[in-house]
Amino acid sequence: MEIFAPYAHAIAALALWALLVCVLSMLSTIGRTAENRCDCGKPKRDYSDPVYRRERAFMNAVEGGGPFIAVTIAAILAGGSVFWVNLFASLYVVARVAMAVVHIKTENQPARSLCFVVGLVCIIALAVIVLFAVF
Repeated sequence: MEIFAPYAHAIAALALWALLVCVLSMLSTIGRTAENRCDCGKPKRDYSDPVYRRERAFMNAVEGGGPFIAVTIAAILAGGSVFWVNLFASLYVVARVAMAVVHIKTENQPARSLCFVVGLVCIIALAVIVLFAVF
């Protein structure tokens, strides 16, 4: 396991990501009532409703998790630059925590979009690191 030790921050970011998704999952169910749900059980689309925003924060995390996990693990296994892998994995989690807070607490679309873009840039950067490491 010593070969993975330098990637401690990236590995910790993966663990923190899992915890964030679990927390958002629990938060996404708070406040649901028959009146604010669609027939499918999801909250009705209404960004002014915190119940809807909590659900969207959770679903955004679920949707973004796959690419983040894939490129982070690939970057570690490919032996990508330790500094950059740790930086981009950690920055991704920070950006997505910020996005979840903004999403749940406010209706500030530009701030949500900024956090999303930061996370997306981190994923792209990790993917580029993987490609340079393997080719």
